[in-house]
Amino acid sequence: MSESPIRLSIFPLAGAILLPRAQLPLHIFEPRYRALVQDAMARDRRIAMIQPRGESDGDRPALFDIGCIGKIAEVEAMDDGRFNLILDGLTRFRMVRELDVTTAFRQVEAVTGEFADETGAEPLSIAMRGGLIDESKKFAAALGYSVDWDAVDTLDDETLVNMVAQVAPFDTVAKQALLEAPTIDDRSELLIQFMQFFRMHQQAGGDDRATLQ
Repeated sequence: MSESPIRLSIFPLAGAILLPRAQLPLHIFEPRYRALVQDAMARDRRIAMIQPRGESDGDRPALFDIGCIGKIAEVEAMDDGRFNLILDGLTRFRMVRELDVTTAFRQVEAVTGEFADETGAEPLSIAMRGGLIDESKKFAAALGYSVDWDAVDTLDDETLVNMVAQVAPFDTVAKQALLEAPTIDDRSELLIQFMQFFRMHQQAGGDDRATLQ
């Protein structure tokens, strides 16, 4: 059951998803998001990541309904006002409505608590983990990536799935589907499908960024 609505300051960023118990590095340079970081540091260190929905030329693009709350774990304040951050993923949220605010950054009313795996993920089956790693190797080879697979083998299931979901160069729609996947097993299944689609697209003569839109 969802909890009572909460107020969140948001950072809309296409192609970047934060997941519970995962980390996301960010470089903050726009004035409105510098203000967001300063406000978060003065309050509870929380920043809510969410993706814009579709293309927009304005400063207030439409948003997807689901994002993830992050807590600033590390912050480097630079002399020119920029910040380097690492966010720790806390929990996913569903946006109820956008609030009318005077701050330079946007704020929303949201609810949490509707996702089943927010307190911990069930392990993958041996077959699912093996399939994910096998497809990840093919995907990395297709992109020309160099990966330390021995190090990958030491990752726990959730870290493995979330790392691939965050770094793979999928489009916004695919990233959102990965974020919204109810469980780690569902996310792993989607990743395999997306990587297979990418390779088929590339083999058919497509560019290096397949789109599901």
